[in-house]
Amino acid sequence: MAEEKKRLAIICIHGSLDVAFAAFVLATAGAAMEMETAVYFAFYGLEVLKKGKIDKLKVSPLANPAMPVKIPNIVAMLPGMTAAATSMMKSWMKKAKVASLGELMEMAKELGVRLIACQMSMDVMGIKKEELIEGVEIGGAATFLEFASHNAITLTF
Repeated sequence: MAEEKKRLAIICIHGSLDVAFAAFVLATAGAAMEMETAVYFAFYGLEVLKKGKIDKLKVSPLANPAMPVKIPNIVAMLPGMTAAATSMMKSWMKKAKVASLGELMEMAKELGVRLIACQMSMDVMGIKKEELIEGVEIGGAATFLEFASHNAITLTF
């Protein structure tokens, strides 16, 4: 009997730059390691799949105690602080010569990573298939669970 290919199943429920970045770094690494890989996007994670959004995602400094630059919440909630935190993170990534989020998404697609948009979340959030990038699969919880149920490493962001 042939050995079943290893699987990586990722759930992305947040539409922020840092979370999407982690999901795509792990997805591309898994696919490069010849693991069958799928990322299931639900609720706010669907923002990642919207046309023209991938390189416009932001990171919030509010209630984010792990930010390297300590910003008190009273300051973090001021107008412009999310833009500043996002700009700071993007500059760190550029300095480290890290691929952009858009480049990582394209790489994931080229490596055969399944990008699955949660149908129920789309209905709840009022998102239409036409708003999503090409190559996205629409599926429900059962679609993801069927994939993940075959000995997958499962991660949630």
